[in-house]
Amino acid sequence: MKIIDNQLMNEVTEQAKHSPRLRMNYNFHRSLDEKCHRFLNALEIGTEVPIHHHVTKDETFVLLRGKVRINTYNDDGTILESYVLSHDEGRFGVDIPRNTWHNVESLESGSVIFEVKEGPFVEHEKDGILIVNNQK
Repeated sequence: MKIIDNQLMNEVTEQAKHSPRLRMNYNFHRSLDEKCHRFLNALEIGTEVPIHHHVTKDETFVLLRGKVRINTYNDDGTILESYVLSHDEGRFGVDIPRNTWHNVESLESGSVIFEVKEGPFVEHEKDGILIVNNQK
């Protein structure tokens, strides 16, 4: 059994701080081919998660620590919904339906979310990332 505690979150957060992407995953699934992916995602301020979607996969985020913004978008890149997940505000998670353009923004250093989505892992293809004004 693996315990999700401050020690584990601190370790993953420290790795995120030193990562060029300013984020780091800690996978509970043993293989990228597994049917269910469960992982911690430590996010630092300034990490860039491109607007993307999973055509056939729902995705759930549960905030464990910190503060993050979750945005959903129309096909033209305009914001459809924007919610801040924060324990102080009593908003702890979101469930994003398949084929919904979305991204995540860290609003507080040391933020950690627990993510769940269907496997297997598939690299985003060109049409999996929303390009707005010639930018990813």
